[in-house]
Amino acid sequence: MKSPLLSLPGAVPAEGVDEGVAAHYGDLFREQRSLADGTGFVDLSHRGVVAVSGQDRLSWLHLLLTQHVSDLPVGEATEALILSANGHIEHALYLVDDGETVWAHVEPGTQDTLIAYLESMKFFYRVEVADRTDDFAVVHLPAGSIAEVSEDTVVRETPHGRDLFLPRETLESFARKAGRPVGILAYEALRVEQHRPRLGFETDHRTIPHELGLIGSAVHLQKGCYRGQETVARVQNLGKPPRRLVFLHLDGSEVHLPGHGTELRLAGDGPDGRKIGFVTTSVRHHELGPVALALVKRNVPLDAPLVAGDTAAAQETVVEP
Repeated sequence: MKSPLLSLPGAVPAEGVDEGVAAHYGDLFREQRSLADGTGFVDLSHRGVVAVSGQDRLSWLHLLLTQHVSDLPVGEATEALILSANGHIEHALYLVDDGETVWAHVEPGTQDTLIAYLESMKFFYRVEVADRTDDFAVVHLPAGSIAEVSEDTVVRETPHGRDLFLPRETLESFARKAGRPVGILAYEALRVEQHRPRLGFETDHRTIPHELGLIGSAVHLQKGCYRGQETVARVQNLGKPPRRLVFLHLDGSEVHLPGHGTELRLAGDGPDGRKIGFVTTSVRHHELGPVALALVKRNVPLDAPLVAGDTAAAQETVVEP
């Protein structure tokens, strides 16, 4: 779905999974500073929007999600996962309940498979699941923003800012009064700085929540059964995850950033060393320079210099081994 905001001055379209919104509006670092200062807005209207309504919506979702949502207060933001039977991450949902409906935004293009799964689990519960992507656009306002928001707008407020579920036909009028637009590349740069994993970037077909530090934020350890819970409990109580998320400072003299999937090796092992992980997201940050998130094997020494492809990298711990 192509955003109408791509017609704004300076807009350069994003590619890949973020196609449909602007990568940037002509000045990547200024846009990053804008977000960090609490000004501007980010067009996330390419993300999927799923709504769950009905009397049993919270108790029903509580059975399916990794998060404790049976008593979710109205207006309180949370996030949750849906796991496979083996505990691997399949979906990430960013939720808020408005008193009648649970609203969630999800990764672009994932709403169809999510809804198919939810529909298959309805049974006798009094719930309705709807794809509202065509009707509502997600817009992000950074923490500290004083942009005015209509009282009837569904808002998901987090420490990083507010996610708005705007009626899609109001997106352009909102943009005219919300300040300078900020592209998805600036949003991603701050996401990496904040060590926040993203489905499809920091995850692959075998990622479990512990590897990304999602226990607590997206996985509640004291709730009832859900698909994949056995793996979560076993790793939490008896073992360690096979991999861990790290933050990388990359050699700033390199012209090109190592892309998603670039192999990581121990610098001391040379170019033919064994693979010990891979880059998940790399960005150019307005203060930190080139940085990245990556997944490495749990037993990689915490202070070991790494090489991402041909780029030297120093690691900071995100998830303890």
